[in-house]
Order: sequence, then C-alpha cells, then structure tokens
Amino acid sequence: MTRFARITGTGSSLPPQRLSNADMVELLARRGVETSDQWIVERTGIRARHFAAEGVFASDLAADACRRAMSAAGVASGDIDLIIVATSTPDMVFPSTAAILQHKLGIAGCPVFDVQAVCSGFIYALTVADALIRTGSAHKALVVGAEVFSRILDFNDRTTCVLFGDGAGAVVLEASETPGILSTDIHADGKHTGILCVPGHVSGGSVLGDPLLKMDGQAVFKLAVGVLEDTARAVLDKAGKTAADIDWLVPHQANIRIMQSTARKLKLSMDKVVVTVDEHGNTSAASIPLALDHAVRGGQVKKGDTLLLEGVGGGFTWGAVLLDL
Repeated sequence: MTRFARITGTGSSLPPQRLSNADMVELLARRGVETSDQWIVERTGIRARHFAAEGVFASDLAADACRRAMSAAGVASGDIDLIIVATSTPDMVFPSTAAILQHKLGIAGCPVFDVQAVCSGFIYALTVADALIRTGSAHKALVVGAEVFSRILDFNDRTTCVLFGDGAGAVVLEASETPGILSTDIHADGKHTGILCVPGHVSGGSVLGDPLLKMDGQAVFKLAVGVLEDTARAVLDKAGKTAADIDWLVPHQANIRIMQSTARKLKLSMDKVVVTVDEHGNTSAASIPLALDHAVRGGQVKKGDTLLLEGVGGGFTWGAVLLDL
C-alpha cells in the first residue's frame, strides 16, 4: 500500500496580552522612539500582535495548540509517535523544545526534535514529517510552530519591533491511504544570512554579540517576493497542478504587501488568501499553522480544499507545501 500523510486536526494558541498599534506607539514613545498606526499599517498591514507574559515559553504555547489539534483530530497523547517543533525562540539551548513539549503533553518514548528554519520552519517541519510518515517511520505526528519573538526584539528599532508577535500553531499529521500532502519544496541560501538574523551566542556564561533581531527590510522584501513565486510554482509542477487548482493560499504572515505580490503573480484573488497578519503580526514559524487553524475554525477552509502553504525566513530559507485537506 502506498502511504500518504494527511492533516487531520489543527490547533493554535495566542497569549492573552494583545497589543494594538496604539499600544505599541505608546510603548515606544516612552523610549523616545516615534511611530504611528498609519506608518505601521501602510508598510505591513499589521494592526495588532500578542506578547507572552513573563514565564510563558514557546513550549507552553505549543502545548496548548497541540491539545487543540489532537482534540480536533480525535487522537490521544498516547497515539502520537513523532513530534517536530519549528522554533527560533526555544525554551533552552538544550534540550529541544520538542522534548519539553513531549513531557508537558504526557508523551514518552517517541522521537522528538526541533527544526530551526526561522519563518520557514513549519514548512520544513511538515516536509520532514511527511517523509517520515511516507516511509513508515511514523504514523501520527504533531507538527508545531511556536515562537516568543517578543523576547528578541529591539524596542529602540521601530522598523522591526512593531512587526513580530508570539503564538503557536499545530497540526496532527496522520498516515493515510489517500493523498493529503501532494508535494513539498524547500530551499536555503546561506549567503543571505546577514539580512535577517539574531547575531548573538552563548559562551562562558554570557551572551556574546547582539542577542536582538536585526533585519534589512528592503533586502528581505526583494528576495521574498521572488523565491515565493518560484517555490509555489515548483510544488504545483511536482503535483501536476496549476494555480487554478488552489482553493486557498496560506502564506507566512509577514507583510501584507508580500502576500499581495505572491497572489498577483499566481493570478489569485486576495479572496483566496488567508490573512491573519493584521491581528497576529509576524509570528515566524507559528504564522502558517496559526493562520491555517484560524481559517479552519472560522469556516473559510474546509475539508477537501486544496491549499498552498509557503514561507520565507532568515537563513535565507524558503519553501512550500501543496496539500488536500
């Protein structure tokens, strides 16, 4: 029997603290940094984001999202035999956030690990889980994106700190006799490391270098719009599909202008694009599964729909997944 991997449940989690653009304007003003709601909305489409409280970690948000995804899929913790967490803001240097999450979910024995591809992390994690299920190495997997980016933001830099938020999204991916994930496509090019990074590291009990996020926004935008079109067309070609077959585009929620550009190049109406960036900001590896869960629970995306998921992230990394829900 040919094995496929299919998403059977989705879940997400957002910290209770919601900061509107007005809240961010006030917060930054206290630091002597000027910005405005109009400036943020015109450049990004973001109107609000959520920040985790002190003591709340990526694994906490991930656990909440996973429980919701497992409930939606009708599976118990004991059924899970693989956990992959995509995160750039892990709880610790080690062990993996996936291991910490495994314990919080009351699971033991199955393989768990983190994937670090920044905003493309969930696409990478889904690609790996799909491969492991297809080969019979796993049967029911939790694939999670979880971030607390508020911990690595420079609140003296208005060009970056207003963009990001915290959250988690998860899916249950199960072995199936019918196709779910149709094709995947992932890439990276390390020569672009410097345009989006956190250039600090731990050594000798101290953080050396700069532990806060740095981004060349124009360079990221220019690179993103090109590679997103390329990877979208690649997964469509691999599956023998065209853009006309897409019911919903679920892109990484970084910037509304990048999302509009991708839709335009694929000749898709924005009515077919899942948009949550206005309320969640950029939640990095969490953004795609968070947006997917929002669309599923809101009734936009329905069982049987064909979805194109895609993202770009620091590294520079990028990729896409085409699937039937």
